[in-house]
Amino acid sequence: MTYADFAGRTALVTGGASGIGRATAELLAARGARVTVLDLDPSTVTGPLHARRADVTDDASVRTAVTAAAEEMGGLDILVNNAGIGAQGTVEDNDDAQWQRVLDVNVLGIVRTSRAALPYLRASTGGVIVNTCSIAATAGLPQRALYSASKGAVLSLTLAMAADHVREGVRVNCVNPGTVDTPWVGRLLDAAPDPAAERAALAARQPTGRLVTAAEVATAICYLASSAAGATTGTALAVDGGMQGLRLRPEADA
Repeated sequence: MTYADFAGRTALVTGGASGIGRATAELLAARGARVTVLDLDPSTVTGPLHARRADVTDDASVRTAVTAAAEEMGGLDILVNNAGIGAQGTVEDNDDAQWQRVLDVNVLGIVRTSRAALPYLRASTGGVIVNTCSIAATAGLPQRALYSASKGAVLSLTLAMAADHVREGVRVNCVNPGTVDTPWVGRLLDAAPDPAAERAALAARQPTGRLVTAAEVATAICYLASSAAGATTGTALAVDGGMQGLRLRPEADA
């Protein structure tokens, strides 16, 4: 297999009906993989993608869907843990139920899907897990206390899983996107008092001056899932327009 060739490989993408997950599933399929999408609402997913309904907060639902998908595809080589939800506010703003809900989806969702998939990934010739993390795991963002906590856990979980499974032939990495132009971000913008100004502000905080695209994140995920990244495990790949590492002076002072 080469970087551009997933022929003969099988992949499972959670939260794959839209946004980053959909872009990833379609790119994997375009490069030759057999791909099954797991989503709460997979009704919009069409060929060549396969789709199954699954709720990552329900262990029985996850196990049933993962088993059925692996049996249908003849095994499982790649798991992309992309399902997640957002949250806004400071540590004072989200109640216990909201904390439990976001952590259940964003962290325990990865746990449930990974443990259901691991027996198949161990049996693969080069099993791979890629988790969708976030810039929020490594940079302090305002009004994102709960979301940041969940993604910080995803980053630590990725490293721990990589250590646990490297000798079993399973690589585990994550991608850390910046602000991505997805339906979720679109809904946040629509709810803002001035959507145009809010979009401009989100774009401006990334050194490239624009939002990240779902296709760019999908390309990074596919790289980590490919044999070109065969020596890469326990790594967080930033796809954030330079937001984490760059410190630019204001343009007037440049």
